[in-house]
Amino acid sequence: MRPLTRTLLAALALLHITAATADTPTAAALVAAAVERTQHAVRYDGSYRSIAYPGGDVPEHIGVCTDLIIRSYRVLGIDLQQRVHEDMRADFVAYPTIWGLTRPDPNIDHRRVPNLQRYFQRQGAALPISDDGADYQPGDLVTWMLPGNLPHIGIVSGQRSTDGQRPLIVHNIGAGPKLEDMLFDYPITGRYRYALGNP
Repeated sequence: MRPLTRTLLAALALLHITAATADTPTAAALVAAAVERTQHAVRYDGSYRSIAYPGGDVPEHIGVCTDLIIRSYRVLGIDLQQRVHEDMRADFVAYPTIWGLTRPDPNIDHRRVPNLQRYFQRQGAALPISDDGADYQPGDLVTWMLPGNLPHIGIVSGQRSTDGQRPLIVHNIGAGPKLEDMLFDYPITGRYRYALGNP
């Protein structure tokens, strides 16, 4: 199948997903939106940029692990930029102070994994961490700590590893959005199920 045809089919599928999940986003819709992101060429770039608010985004051809999450949820009508910013405005001291900020910044706050983790915790979306791949369901968000104390985040897909023991993960660890068997490659620091209905 030619790339243009695949792109067109993916776009039509996302239009269907958006229409069908406008009221109650589902895990399947989030996974489909995340997997569609793997069709985009994205250069890894987490530099600070001024963006619009709400609904702001860095240029389409750049992004980091959090941008994959933000863009996937936006297909479902959920703007994590706005939601995180509003929660940080309401209780700024509840969020990590790693960056030495004195007030929320809608340009960058939602693009930082520790802030997303705290937001999901505050929304009651945290789930137990497990070493059993069967516990990780499609649409779950997983966070890891990479070497060098670098936080990372990805989305659990509905596809399985070749041995069937683990779900594949949609994530951007530096080479653009990919669907990979990497769930247990790094220490897991969190698992979350946020704003989703039934599959």
